[in-house]
Amino acid sequence: MSGLETDGDLEWLSLDADESVRWAGGPDLRTVAPTALLLALPVLALAVVPFNTVAGLALVAVLGAVTVPIVGWAVLWIRSTDYVVTTSGLYEKRGVFSRDVKRIDFEKVQNTSYSQSALGTRFGYGHVEISSAGGAGVEMRFRSVPEPRAVQQLISSHVSRGQATDRSKTANATDAVLEEILVELRAIRTALEDGAGDAESVETRSSTQSDDSVPLEHESADSNS
Repeated sequence: MSGLETDGDLEWLSLDADESVRWAGGPDLRTVAPTALLLALPVLALAVVPFNTVAGLALVAVLGAVTVPIVGWAVLWIRSTDYVVTTSGLYEKRGVFSRDVKRIDFEKVQNTSYSQSALGTRFGYGHVEISSAGGAGVEMRFRSVPEPRAVQQLISSHVSRGQATDRSKTANATDAVLEEILVELRAIRTALEDGAGDAESVETRSSTQSDDSVPLEHESADSNS
């Protein structure tokens, strides 16, 4: 699908032999902008310096010690978060100092949706949420990814194809079972017909033997007289 990103460092990703990447991306770096505004606080604190140098510099140091780590952590979180859509399922990798990888197969996906805030609508990023069968609510969330609608449609198309394949496999399995049942019924019918034919043959032979024995009895009676 045009417009979707497929670049990025995916050395952490382990794919099956017949699996390939359809899309890969992460949170939009522009989402750190509201957090980066905190860096303006130490700058504003410099306005206190002309009036009270010690208090102004102390305020700058305190605000800097608080805001810089917050902004730095936000940037590290974005850089260390990856989302991947393959031909078989969905992957989410998180963790700044550790690594947590989660996967959901398309056959387990029950519902997908996307949402955008006012800022996200303006700059073209948003969240894509995935719910799985048997799960409690949203199982995976692609946060602040570019073109969330296109990503959600890509996922939905793979889910639909997977469900169609499952239905086809189920139908084929059902047909196979019905065919086996039909074969068994035919065998039972043949066995019953053969059994009925043998019984009729035995009865016919028994009747014939009875008819043959009657003249012999009459002949024996005539000889005695």
